[in-house]
Amino acid sequence: MSEKSRSFRQTWTRRLDALVAEFGKPAAPFMLAAALAGAVSCAPENGDEVAAPADSAPESEVSASQPAATTGVAPGVTDERVLFGQSAAFSGPAQELGLGMQRGIQAAFREANDQGGVHGRMLELTSLDDAYEPAAAVVNTLRLIEEEQVFALIGAVGTPTSRSATPVAAEADVPYIAPFTGAAFLRDPAWDNIINLRASYQQETEEMVARLTGDLGIDRIAVMYQDDSFGRDGYQGVRLALERRGMEPVAIGLYPRNTAAVKTALLDLRQGNPQAVIMIGAYQPVSTLISWAKHTGMDAVFLTVSFVGSNALAQALGNSGSGVVVTQVVPFPANDSLPVVASYLNALSTHAPDAAPGFVSLEGYLAGRLAIEGLQRCGAELSRDCFLQSLRSAETVDIDGFVLQYGEGDSQGSDEVFMTAIGADGAYYAVATMQTMTP
Repeated sequence: MSEKSRSFRQTWTRRLDALVAEFGKPAAPFMLAAALAGAVSCAPENGDEVAAPADSAPESEVSASQPAATTGVAPGVTDERVLFGQSAAFSGPAQELGLGMQRGIQAAFREANDQGGVHGRMLELTSLDDAYEPAAAVVNTLRLIEEEQVFALIGAVGTPTSRSATPVAAEADVPYIAPFTGAAFLRDPAWDNIINLRASYQQETEEMVARLTGDLGIDRIAVMYQDDSFGRDGYQGVRLALERRGMEPVAIGLYPRNTAAVKTALLDLRQGNPQAVIMIGAYQPVSTLISWAKHTGMDAVFLTVSFVGSNALAQALGNSGSGVVVTQVVPFPANDSLPVVASYLNALSTHAPDAAPGFVSLEGYLAGRLAIEGLQRCGAELSRDCFLQSLRSAETVDIDGFVLQYGEGDSQGSDEVFMTAIGADGAYYAVATMQTMTP
């Protein structure tokens, strides 16, 4: 092991203690124990193999293939392949998000591989389960960089996990591509290894408040958010949108990450008698709160951001879903009149013929296509610096009509926000105006 690698691992092993202190909670002791065990094994001194965190999804289930030794021009690159890594939730309350992103990325990679790869190299993805826990995300990121020797990281899921993993990636100069989060900190120009695909949570919440106040004249808006960096980022977006209109939330509810413990939050929200409730959370707690609220006669418009996982939310809500509004950051996944969606549907049917199209896997597909674009622009002489600069310096990246724009100090490709609502049939529909919806 090189002195640089040894120092890198030892540094992040020490920092895990701080992460556990900040993010750990009694509700998930198995993940914390797994993270600590993994951190110790991340710095072997005698050639021992590194073990994945406990409860990680088996690599045979979530990886494109078993990684081989990399001897190419950059880590993760050989004459035959390019290896990407993903740490995401494949278990727990957010697992549908990780599975959806993985499915979409793999569909894009298979599409490219079926056409001969990129400059003759096949694209592969190895994925590890972090169960949406920050400490486990650090362990996985260390393993992907140091043991699996991936070229880049792609498709991470969540703000708290990304907040923990991005310093690891930055310190190792590894690209961090298209995380499934709209968190503001990922858009800081100081991060020169991050390429975002989607619009931010602040853009999503601004659209919500603009529609509620402009279309419906609503002025009593409450907020429920997950009590962590993800929830606080979305909550800050709502507050800023309200402040621009001389308003503030009439009530605030909190719930702990990776739980559906929303009873107290619902009681707090009801005290404000809101006309609308904006929710920043995953599908299980969000669906639980909406179902309870509706069954107890709470008369309000319920809105949530794209991170919720639209397909999983609609399924969890069942008959309680009608009228629930979800902002999206990608087009409708069944609208094959759009060239990019037609490409996605064709790739998905080839890779996972039994999978239902969805907003999350479409975002994963776009993430995979964005990575492919960067590889194509670099040519055969591939390096991490070239990969990042080829995307950052591009005026536009046109993915079958879905146009991304980057620039100096701008690491976010798309500003698009689409308003959708669940219909009585459980399907999503575009919302041109909310005037036909009643609180």
